[in-house]
Amino acid sequence: MARYSVDFQRTASLTLSVGSLVADATRPRRGKIYDLILGSEAAAADNPFLYTLQRCTAAGTSTGVTPQPLDPADAATESDAGENHTVEPTYTAGAILLNIPLNQRATFRWQQDPAYGLVYPATAANGFGLQTDVGSTVIITSTMHYEEQ
Repeated sequence: MARYSVDFQRTASLTLSVGSLVADATRPRRGKIYDLILGSEAAAADNPFLYTLQRCTAAGTSTGVTPQPLDPADAATESDAGENHTVEPTYTAGAILLNIPLNQRATFRWQQDPAYGLVYPATAANGFGLQTDVGSTVIITSTMHYEEQ
C-alpha cells in the first residue's frame, strides 16, 4: 500500500473548500486519510475557524494538486486532489467525519493509525472535502497524508 502527501491552500472568505481528495475516474482506488495538519499563514489574529472534513460524491471544479508519494519508489497516486475551488464539491448531507474548531493563531494536527484512517470508496469522484467557515479573508493551509489500497 502506497502512502502520499498532498498540500492544500486557500485564501478563504465565508464557507469555502480548502481542498478535496477523491478517487480517480479511470482507476478508482480506495483510500484512507490518517494524518491532517491545519493552520493559517495569515498574520496572528483572533479569528475562529471550524474546519469540517466531509464526504463528497463529486469533486467540483478546482486547481489540480499533485500528491507526492512518501516513498519515492511508489507509483503515482490514482486519486485526484484539488484546491481553490470555483465550484464546490457535492457534499453528502450529514456525512461529516471531523469538525475541528480552531483559532487562527493555532495549528492543529489530527493523526490516526493508518489501519483505522478515514476511508473513501473506490468509486469515481467519491472522497472527502475540507471546508472552513471564515468570516474574513485569510490564507488557510492543510497537509493531508493518505494511503491508497
